[in-house]
Amino acid sequence: VLEFGVVWAGPYCAAFLAGLGAEVIKIESIKKFISMTRGQIPRPTGEDLRNLPTSVGATPDRLPGKRPWNRIPLFNAHASNKLGMTVDLLQPKGKKALMDLIDISDVIVENNPTETMEKLGISYEEIRETNPGLIMCRMPAYANEGPYQNHRSFGFHIEGVVGHTLLRGYSDMDPSAVTSVLMGDAASGTQGAFAVLSALHHRRRTGKGQLIELSQAENLIPFMGEAFMDYTMNGRNQSTLGNRHPVAIQGCYPCLGEDRWVTITIAGDDDWRGLCQAMGDPEWSQESGFKDPIVRYERHDEIDEQISQWTRTLEPQQVMRLLQEKGVAAGPVMDQRDAYADPHLNERGAF
Repeated sequence: VLEFGVVWAGPYCAAFLAGLGAEVIKIESIKKFISMTRGQIPRPTGEDLRNLPTSVGATPDRLPGKRPWNRIPLFNAHASNKLGMTVDLLQPKGKKALMDLIDISDVIVENNPTETMEKLGISYEEIRETNPGLIMCRMPAYANEGPYQNHRSFGFHIEGVVGHTLLRGYSDMDPSAVTSVLMGDAASGTQGAFAVLSALHHRRRTGKGQLIELSQAENLIPFMGEAFMDYTMNGRNQSTLGNRHPVAIQGCYPCLGEDRWVTITIAGDDDWRGLCQAMGDPEWSQESGFKDPIVRYERHDEIDEQISQWTRTLEPQQVMRLLQEKGVAAGPVMDQRDAYADPHLNERGAF
């Protein structure tokens, strides 16, 4: 597998294939440093690393080391199990070396604007003349044709274009305050790997390679199926729900201590009874109207306030334990330190 991946989606796809046993060679320019793929700068100083965010700055002890471009967390997250190769495709010898490698390869993965590969002189139409069994998986932000084919976009922009950004956050939150979750990159990387495996299965049966076009934007739309169906069938634009659920009582509630929280979902009548029992069957919960799930949802704000009064007296793990004993879905909101100390994750050897 030859990977011409940048940032996260393409490299993540190739990382999946490498994890499944493929020999993956990451192809990089000898002249151009791709900042969002290997880090922000090629040779950062210790001061640079102390001021950079974790994804690109958290090298061991925040020190650059002899080869800082190989110590960046973001790069190491998607480059594990891969080989690397640098080449100057503008030089005849470099181009020939790469084309010779392509002729004996099974798969190419790339997630660049459409024109990038064309400018490098790498096209599926030419490649299949000498390697008809090759599979080329192209993962542009939007498409390899149409008005957006050469648009430069990161996951942040793709999420915005397909409407994912406006479904996140709280109802009173300005969209500019919503944090990017890079869901499009992760989803495209996963689907890209599955598409390549499907193409390899097809080749095993037919002997033929194929060109795969995986639009990252179009790939993200099915993850928002309910929102698009609601608009196409009912003409409604869905709004943000915050931590809530479309039909269940759900929220993130404050607990004892500073910035400590627990998540709870009350999916039906059994969960409601379990919640009430865990709280000691307070008088307010015995109101006859709360037996109706529709009434409960209509009075979500009121119930949230009552739950919050209870959770504020307990630590997140206590709330989780009390509710889980009653069969109610609940879990603490943990930071990295909490997760690293979590007994379940440690018993499982997760880290």
